[in-house]
Amino acid sequence: MHAFYSLSAILKFEKMKSMKGEDLMNTFVLLMIMMVVGAAIGGFTNSLAIKMLFRPYKALFIGKWQIPFTPGLIPKRREELARQLGLMVVNHLLTAQSLKDRFLNTKQEKALTGWLQKESDRIFESEESVETWLGKFDIESPAPYVEKSMNEWIESQYEEVKERYKTQTLRETLPERWLVRLDDKVETVSNYILAKGTDYFDSDEGKERINIMIEDFFKTRGTLGSMIQMVMGNSSLADKVQPEIIKFLNHKGTHAILEQVLRKEWESVKDWQWDRAFSIVTDQDLLVRLQGLVKERINLAEWLKRPLGQAVAPLQEGTVNRLIPRGVEIARDLLSQKLEQLLSKMNLQEIVREQVDSFEVSRLEELVLGISRREFKMITYLGALLGGIIGLFQGVLVLLIG
Repeated sequence: MHAFYSLSAILKFEKMKSMKGEDLMNTFVLLMIMMVVGAAIGGFTNSLAIKMLFRPYKALFIGKWQIPFTPGLIPKRREELARQLGLMVVNHLLTAQSLKDRFLNTKQEKALTGWLQKESDRIFESEESVETWLGKFDIESPAPYVEKSMNEWIESQYEEVKERYKTQTLRETLPERWLVRLDDKVETVSNYILAKGTDYFDSDEGKERINIMIEDFFKTRGTLGSMIQMVMGNSSLADKVQPEIIKFLNHKGTHAILEQVLRKEWESVKDWQWDRAFSIVTDQDLLVRLQGLVKERINLAEWLKRPLGQAVAPLQEGTVNRLIPRGVEIARDLLSQKLEQLLSKMNLQEIVREQVDSFEVSRLEELVLGISRREFKMITYLGALLGGIIGLFQGVLVLLIG
């Protein structure tokens, strides 16, 4: 049988060789038609198959009967596709190790440190006030809050110190260097008292006071005092007493006596318990004074009006050279330790699934085609090429068998 078909094919080939030109043309046209038809069928079939990946977007029905192959493959399997994309992102794309390799390395750490150091110049060179910068972040002036907190803190510290040290003496609690400095101040206080006394009695007011004191003295002496006063007169006696008082105040012995008295009293004060020291002034007066001193030293309102760059200038070197590099290093180490936990809490798989699942199918089609349009066209052309080859083969086969 095989020999018969081989012989038949040889005879057909010999017959074709003996054909006239018109018959050859007809044969060529037939082969071309079959090639074109095969190419059209192949290209159309592949194009239709690609479109059926997405379309129709929804299931189509004739009555209650659902038309086969509706909806398209991707709309029909969208939920599974979304789930698989989520798994792919978590397990293969955005893994903890890939993020560590990409971002948590020495090169990226240096780049981030350099960027932060450069950006910090905007703060340290800013001419806008601290208050203006706070306003950019919708933060009200902290002055009232800080002052209130500061007053409450001072009050609480005062009560705590008072309760802790009330049964202890000043000598036991004050630092040694403070006691030494206060000891040195005794001579200064003595000089100050005598200088002020001298200035007072050397003035007209001091002289008038001497006159009053002399008059009071003579009044208590009865007739004898009146006789002496009539003989000497108040003014002449005051003129004689005033230089003597000033001479007494300037005498070294007076200074030594006063200093000795003050030192003796100071040594006695050192042995006071704080409970006694606190009783000299009322708590409220002392608190108000302390709070006023702190506010005066800090002057928060004035600080808030200063340019930000000037206000934070003392922090520039430490921030740029130490704080920023150390902060970036700590952040890198912390992220390295907590990245897997962070990604787990972010639940990227569910985010991707929800996003893909919420896509309109038309948008998903546009997205996929935008990425693979060229490849899909090549598949269509390949179908046409294969269809044309199959058509040509069929034509030759028909001619050989016919």
